[in-house]
Amino acid sequence: MTEHHQSTRGRPRVALVTCARLPDLDPDDRLLLDPLARRGVAVDVLDWADPGVDWPAYDLAVLRSPWDYALRRDEFVAWAARVPALANPGDVVRWNTDKRYLAELSAAGVPTVPTSWIAPGETWRPPAERGEYVVKPAVSAGSQDTGCYDLADPGHRALAAAHLRRLSDAGRLAMVQPYLGAVDTAGETALLFLAGPHGPTFSHAVRKGPMLTGPDLGVEGLFRPEEITARTATAEQLTVAEKALAAVPGGPGRLLYARVDLIPGPDGAPVLVELELTEPSLFLGHADGAADRLADAILARLDGGV
Repeated sequence: MTEHHQSTRGRPRVALVTCARLPDLDPDDRLLLDPLARRGVAVDVLDWADPGVDWPAYDLAVLRSPWDYALRRDEFVAWAARVPALANPGDVVRWNTDKRYLAELSAAGVPTVPTSWIAPGETWRPPAERGEYVVKPAVSAGSQDTGCYDLADPGHRALAAAHLRRLSDAGRLAMVQPYLGAVDTAGETALLFLAGPHGPTFSHAVRKGPMLTGPDLGVEGLFRPEEITARTATAEQLTVAEKALAAVPGGPGRLLYARVDLIPGPDGAPVLVELELTEPSLFLGHADGAADRLADAILARLDGGV
């Protein structure tokens, strides 16, 4: 069932964008509905792929859970380019839905996880180091089609090669990264930023527990379950996050929201795993006031502010 808040003349209209498999939004995103209603905003929850939606009728469309786009990215990117008032904007969606953006951020001086890229048809040569490595597609959501392999294990080496063949046969660019062992102890830190008067403003942080337990065996549903707890961000983490945001093409000022995912590297310093600007979970339920802060950012965008 689609969530409709009936609009009246003069009330701003916002579309919260989801997919057909999550017609009522993710539960965390539903925390945004009441704060928007209290601010006089009329909200519809809509499937991005629904051809009957009149997107220009909305003052703002906010991407939330369109998590079925990975296998039809071209269609999704073309749709995003046609939506007049999309957050985040269509050109950001195009850039951010292909993880090759990590190479650009690395070139800009942002500490990132070292990544090898394997195009369809290319032969993968396992690294000489026999540690654990992550294999995943460059276009994905919810940790789908992602696995971790211990290359000291001949069986795992064969499974990693088979994983890469599956991606190649499907015409998908693959990426191979060393598994950062600190995720098993320190976990991953997600830093959430929301639009403010002077650009993205830090809102809150969470700890994400380790999700990859071994080779890719498939995922039921749209995403892997995550273990989430509140976390206090460090000054060093915030510095890396702000450096990543500053390197976004077109500047960070156009972003309504951003999520910066960091893991300690071998020396303990934070390195970027992903910069999520398209449809990240924002973990609104894990920080007091977060849903209200996002509602305020949306209202300011509607008013022509941030």
